[in-house]
Order: sequence, then structure tokens, then C-alpha cells
Amino acid sequence: MIGLKRVSGAILLAAGVALLPACVGENQAQTASASKRVITKGGDDATGAYDAVADWWKPAPDHTGEWTWGEVSGVAVDNPDRIIVSVWGDRSRAGVERPGGSNYMVVVDGNGNLVDSWRQWDTLFNKAHQVYISPYDPERHVWLTEMGGGRGVHHQILKFTNDGSKLVMRLFDPNHPTTREMARANPHPGPYAYGNPAVLAFLPDGSFLLGDGYWNSRIVKYDANGEYLSEFGALGSGPGQFDLIHGLAVDRNRRILVADRSNNRIQVFTEDGRFIEAWPNVTDPVGVFADENDAIWVISAKLNRILKYSLDGELLYHFGTYGGTNGGFQGGLSRPHQIDVDQDGALYVTSWDGGWVNKFVPKPGADPSKLVGRKLVLAR
Repeated sequence: MIGLKRVSGAILLAAGVALLPACVGENQAQTASASKRVITKGGDDATGAYDAVADWWKPAPDHTGEWTWGEVSGVAVDNPDRIIVSVWGDRSRAGVERPGGSNYMVVVDGNGNLVDSWRQWDTLFNKAHQVYISPYDPERHVWLTEMGGGRGVHHQILKFTNDGSKLVMRLFDPNHPTTREMARANPHPGPYAYGNPAVLAFLPDGSFLLGDGYWNSRIVKYDANGEYLSEFGALGSGPGQFDLIHGLAVDRNRRILVADRSNNRIQVFTEDGRFIEAWPNVTDPVGVFADENDAIWVISAKLNRILKYSLDGELLYHFGTYGGTNGGFQGGLSRPHQIDVDQDGALYVTSWDGGWVNKFVPKPGADPSKLVGRKLVLAR
């Protein structure tokens, strides 16, 4: 019996010794693997997967003395070396409008240098709200929603040739409401009687949608020639109702996505205006951008963020943070208002409060899922 115990003990001891090298080897492999993992120390991810181009937005040549940019409201990319920007004219450092108006619609190159100002049209501009180029238009016309409200300027939709030399369409009603109260007292305005028209979206057949807007509470559809087709929406907070429409996009499924700003939500509709669903608790949405990768990017002005949603409305990612002119930083936002993406993947973001445009370029090796893709183009 004693011999058996010794043999058994020897066998058990041998087995235990045999197991030790395997455990040691596994631990060593894990340690080696951990030591090979590359980490990035520090950073705060303020600009997400992008680097901000330093000092990209510059003063205009006539910004001498007290004059500087007013609120920068819109941006549309023609190509990486031609970016069109809408502005609420020049302001003094104290916020006073420049007499006679100036620099409402400007063109800058890829380095942010001003190369053109459409001053021949200054009498048409006062509150140039957002600017667009339809991805379906081979002639690359430039569209503008103009909110009027001063200098005798109407609430209107303007369409120019790409170089700004000709005005090819102007939609307005001279009897449009002149106050918010007047507009909201009339739930059935005429097809061109706008109440601070805000945003546009385009369809493959050349028709387009208008978010009208601040005072009126409707989405209006026009054909390619600007002829009225249909509309939907009403003032309120229920399904299919709006309180300040400030963003508009059409997704892969031809659903219409609306930034219902004062109701802090995105509403989703069929192409003919039937309500589908709402995405609640989206703070101060001022823009909706459907990209080629089927991501829905929403601009939150109050949060100074760009938010990424799935087609089902799930929040997937966000980036951006406040960076004012006093004590700010490269890439900071100050009430972002419109975005666009160029053919090289650079992202342009206007800061309405700050009076500037940021240009962001993808960081080397950036995660593609954290980058805004180019604007979605639907099949014709």
C-alpha cells in the first residue's frame, strides 16, 4: 500500500510539473501580446476622426478696420477648390450691419481664400439662410433660401447659374407675411407666400422640397420649373406637425427626414408626406444630411455636435464641441448650421454664431464609420 501511494504521488507530482510549463507559456504569450498593442496616449477627441485645417477661414480683402463677417449660415461644395458660402453680410465688431450690405454670397478656394463675391445680387440678400447644389443637376446651379426681413428683401427661393452670373429662378409672393404672428394666423398660405423659408432637398427628377420653415409649418414640393405640386404639415407638436422646420433630407428609401427644431425631434415621412415615425430627444436639430453610406447625420446647434444615426433612428456616434472665438481652438464649433462634403472627403461646417467655416480632413487611418460620406445620390 505504501508503494502504491508513492507511485501514485509520483504520478500526480509528475502531472503537476507537466502542467506548469503550459501555464507559464500561456501567460508569457498574453504579456507579449499586450506589449505589442499600440495605444495612443492623451487626446480629447474634440474633432472626432477629423483634423481641423488651421486658420482655413480668412477675412475678406475688404475686412479692414472694424468690419468682419456676419453670421455664416450656409455652405455648398462645388468641388474641392470651389466652396460657396452664404453669410448675413458684414458686421462691425460691435455687431452693426455694414451700410449697403456686402459679402452675402462668396466663393472660396480649397485654401479658404476668397475668390469671388456675388455683389451684383446684394439687393436680393439680407438673411441668406442656406445654400445648395443639387447632386442631380449637371449644370450645378446654386440655390439659396433667403429669409428676407430687412432692406426690402423678400422671403424667397433663388436659383443662380453656377458662376453666379445669372438668376434663373426666383420664387416668392410679394404679399408674404411680415411677422411670425401674421404667418401663424393663416394655416393655409399661398404656394409662394413663405414665412422665413429655411431648407431645401432635391429629388432625381429635378423636383425639390422646401422646408417653410420658421413661421409657416409645412413641407412644399415643386417640380423642376418651380411649379407648385403639393404640401404637408401643420403647426403643432403632434405626429406630422412642426414647430420650426430647419433640416431636410431624403434617404435611400426615399423617405423624407425633417428636423423639427423647436420640438427637438426628427420626423420621418413617406415620399408623399404620410407620417411614419419620430426620433425624439434630439436637441436643437438644425440640419439633416443623408450620406452615401446610409448614415443620417444631424447637426445639433445647442450641443455643437454632429450626430450620426442609422436609418432606424439609432444614435451611433457623435463628435464636435464648443469653441468660440475667445479662448477657442481649431475645429471648435459655435452653433453649427450647415454641412457639406467635397469629393476628397473633406467636411465643411458653418458656425452661425462664430461667423466662420471650419474645414476638416480625415485623420490618417481614421475609422471610415466615423466620417461623413458624400451626399446620397438616388437612382433616377
